[in-house]
Amino acid sequence: MPTLPLAASVKSLNRLQQIARVLARHGFGHIVERMNLGRYLPIHKILRVELSTEAASVHSSVGRRLAAACAELGPTFVKLAQTISTRPDLLPEDVTAELRSLQDRVPAFDHAVARTIIAEEIGAPVESAFSEFPNGPFACGSIGQVYRARTADGHAVVVKVKRPGIDATIQHDLHLLKWMASAAAEWIPELARFKPPQIIDEFEQVLTHELDFISEASATARFEEAFADTDHVVIPHVFWELTGPRVLTLGAVSGCNISALTGADSRDVDRHLLARRLVNMYLTQFFDMRLFHADPHPGNLLISPPAQIGLIDFGQVGTLSEETAGQLVIMIVAMVYREPQVVVDVLTDLGAVEPDADAKALARALRQLLDKYHGLPLKRLDLVSIFGEITAVMRAHNVTLPREMILVLKTITTIAGTALKLDPGLDLITILSPRLKGLIAGRFSPVSLARTGAVGIWHLLSIMRTAPGQLRTALRQVSRGKWQVHIRHENLEHLTKEMDRSSNRLAFALVLAAIIVGSSVVIRTDPAVQILGMPLQWLGIAGYLFAGVMGIRLLWAIFRSGRLS
Repeated sequence: MPTLPLAASVKSLNRLQQIARVLARHGFGHIVERMNLGRYLPIHKILRVELSTEAASVHSSVGRRLAAACAELGPTFVKLAQTISTRPDLLPEDVTAELRSLQDRVPAFDHAVARTIIAEEIGAPVESAFSEFPNGPFACGSIGQVYRARTADGHAVVVKVKRPGIDATIQHDLHLLKWMASAAAEWIPELARFKPPQIIDEFEQVLTHELDFISEASATARFEEAFADTDHVVIPHVFWELTGPRVLTLGAVSGCNISALTGADSRDVDRHLLARRLVNMYLTQFFDMRLFHADPHPGNLLISPPAQIGLIDFGQVGTLSEETAGQLVIMIVAMVYREPQVVVDVLTDLGAVEPDADAKALARALRQLLDKYHGLPLKRLDLVSIFGEITAVMRAHNVTLPREMILVLKTITTIAGTALKLDPGLDLITILSPRLKGLIAGRFSPVSLARTGAVGIWHLLSIMRTAPGQLRTALRQVSRGKWQVHIRHENLEHLTKEMDRSSNRLAFALVLAAIIVGSSVVIRTDPAVQILGMPLQWLGIAGYLFAGVMGIRLLWAIFRSGRLS
């Protein structure tokens, strides 16, 4: 198992102990044990944890217990749960649904501290920068809290202030999460296929972006610039002079939550036009900007009559490379024309299909799913359910999509589903076709092919240039007898660890046996023999007591390992 650095602080060990205790108490004791985290639990708490684990596993679902554990462990784990909930290719829908419902439950920090942070970031007192600033936030979360205010020149704004000390807390937890992810990948084969270290690395990127208010402000400004000439799309304006690493000031955007329109009629809103504009807004992000708003929940889509869309909160954005965009188009076209083998080929090119996966079985499952919905009118399609079925097929066949692709597919599904609720007669294929044709034509245009060919020739010339030198180096090593072949057995480290633990237990048992034998000899001595004024027999009794306590501990460790027989 990966070990903590030698310089691991007492704070890290205490936090790791807390993580192990909380996971075990919420029914994940088997995970704690298999990752060898049980050694961080004090002996007097182990029995209580085991009993509560059994009770938790009986009365709660996995998703509910996982959400409860993350909520108890604090903001980093809450954010991790929320991030994993966007990956339906990793976890079943019932689990992701529980994680999606997990909200930050943290009290607001001191208002005076918030004002101090604002003054430090903008280089001026709050009273001079804002004509109106409330005495309390209207929303708060684990990262920061948000105020409604008005600038000195009268603009209505929202001001987000970062929670003090949150960076250090999250960085400390991320360090431990990376260590735990490596341990999970090494010791739990069922979790290894999900690539836990890669998930934590992606999570770190997401969280780093969210913690950096300058990064969020930059993304907001890019969207504002992209839609500057589009009257029906409103993006918050960034007030750079009132923005810093710990403070973000954006123009206020008015409008009603889009979910209020999907569930009821509104005479002032043109639902048909609104649906088309919503879809086109995201197509512009995917195909023109290659940067998209990755959190299109109803609270981030504000509608004003007749069909104006306000898009807010750019803490989560996704990027779409040209290569990924091309692969996405090929997948969509292949699914429209029911060519599942092409979909499997694209997934393989993405590295999403494990080497031991049955590609034919995956293609067969996708064909059955496509045949199920073939010919069904768009207005009868429940895109969210279909997306869930597709990800279920992928989970069943060990397909793990890149996070970038999952974000794109999930965002497309969410926006398309919302648009169809607004206008059930909307023809998504007609709207999407020109974009797809344009992208395909661009990929196979003479300019694009020439560029691809030039890159290929450059790689070939590079190989031809470096190959002779590499061959000469290899031949020299062979001639000098320095050619080496390294063989690494995947399970050898596990075997070494088990042998080391077994030998330690055996040595421990021999020492206990020697103490018992020595105590038996001492206790039979003449009572007149004394040491430090006490009969020598007391030393034998002390040896018995010590051996008994340590023997119980050894038996308990063997019992918890599940290897009594």
